[in-house]
Amino acid sequence: MKIILLNDVKGQGKKGDIVNVSDGYARNYLFPRGLAQEATADALNSARLREKAKKEAQEREKAEFEELAKRLSTLIVVVKARGSGAGGKLFGSVTSAEISEELARQFSIEIDKRKIALPEPIRQYGVVEVPVKLGYGIEASVKVQVAEV
Repeated sequence: MKIILLNDVKGQGKKGDIVNVSDGYARNYLFPRGLAQEATADALNSARLREKAKKEAQEREKAEFEELAKRLSTLIVVVKARGSGAGGKLFGSVTSAEISEELARQFSIEIDKRKIALPEPIRQYGVVEVPVKLGYGIEASVKVQVAEV
């Protein structure tokens, strides 16, 4: 029996896949649990339309990330840090969470702190280039200027 998976099913496939399974497996396990539906002409057509819409949304999102990467490369984010030790070092450090907050506050750009790939926290004043992984293999870098309060 040909079915369309409505959820990921271990050993069968991912959501949206069209697979062949035995009639009993489909009727007794997949259908009652809402994991699949029979692959009728209408169901196949709606599955294709959903897949097409999903691909278009991914393309739109990828284009938005490319635009964001261009914009980020021109920005300098100013992060204010308290106190300094000897040689211009900070008592604390500047983390990716602080950079994310400052991007949102200064430029209204919402980037998750986990996407800011800071190799280690910034511990001294100055300008540092920080990589940002946006998704779909698109990476950007933003300049972070650590200034005294």
